Amino acid sequence: MKEILQYLYTYQTLSKEQAKEIIHNIREKKYNDIQIASFLTVFSMRSITIDEMNGFVEALKESCISVNLQDYDTIDMCGTGGDGKNTFNISTIASFIVAGAGINVAKHGNYGVSSGCGSSNLMEALGYTFSTDSAKLQNDIEKAGMCYMHAPLFHPTMKEVAPIRKQLIVRTFFNMAGPLVNPSNPTAQSVGVYNLEVGRIYKYLFQKNNKQFIIVHGLDGYDEISLTGQVKLMSNTFERIVTPYDFGFLPLAPSQIDGGNTIDDAVKICMQILTNKATQAQINVVLANAAIGIKSIKIHQSIEECLAQARESLESGKALTVLKKLTQK
Repeated sequence: MKEILQYLYTYQTLSKEQAKEIIHNIREKKYNDIQIASFLTVFSMRSITIDEMNGFVEALKESCISVNLQDYDTIDMCGTGGDGKNTFNISTIASFIVAGAGINVAKHGNYGVSSGCGSSNLMEALGYTFSTDSAKLQNDIEKAGMCYMHAPLFHPTMKEVAPIRKQLIVRTFFNMAGPLVNPSNPTAQSVGVYNLEVGRIYKYLFQKNNKQFIIVHGLDGYDEISLTGQVKLMSNTFERIVTPYDFGFLPLAPSQIDGGNTIDDAVKICMQILTNKATQAQINVVLANAAIGIKSIKIHQSIEECLAQARESLESGKALTVLKKLTQK
């Protein structure tokens, strides 16, 4: 690792094969924690290249516990995280709404690193049991239209670096890699990114793997549709800028979608939204993201049509039913 770090400190970049080898070496515990932390920090200080990201992703996939959900035509909804905005768990709550609208969701996530409550923190607090058992995950899809995969259980390398990432408290390339290494290889993905450069890398890798996708980037720095300003959407078939008005909503202030400070705060917000008792701002932002999730697999439907399906899922109680079925013992 010493030679690798010296090489990177002179502003050099890794080849795809070099990147893959390093990930495999991390998994095999060939480096100590300080070396890994130093390596991760490099990519917090400069942009990652396509070759580097491609190598990291391929290595993570090669060592991943895979899940066969190909019969269910699933989507994943997630963000890279690390945008520093402290929003509540928008993509996770939107996933319940999408599943309630009849679209199978295979969500992949992790504990919060740069935020107080990641998607895994929320799912665990809501009573969901993590598992790598394909039969259990298939059963979740069958009964609820949704399953959840806690990333460190499926990715040995992510488990290895989890304590280091927690101590660093900054986003790393694992934030960027996470949405690209869903163990079930879903049919479609709606993915939020914290900057356009990462979005372009995602678009290249998704197209290379024939993925159906919509990439979301808030031009004011959010990795989701925040309704606080303009949002760039990138897909297989289109690129466009949307505003809150395209969803029929007024712009929001950042404070209206704050996630609070604790996991209890996150659970409270989630349950208020799913029982349709939250603020209109919280409901609107989740509906907007759910609409884009639906559109990621129903690509030819309009935003208005997808939004109507999301609203019906929430207001009818179908989204809440998804959660209840997932967490019933």
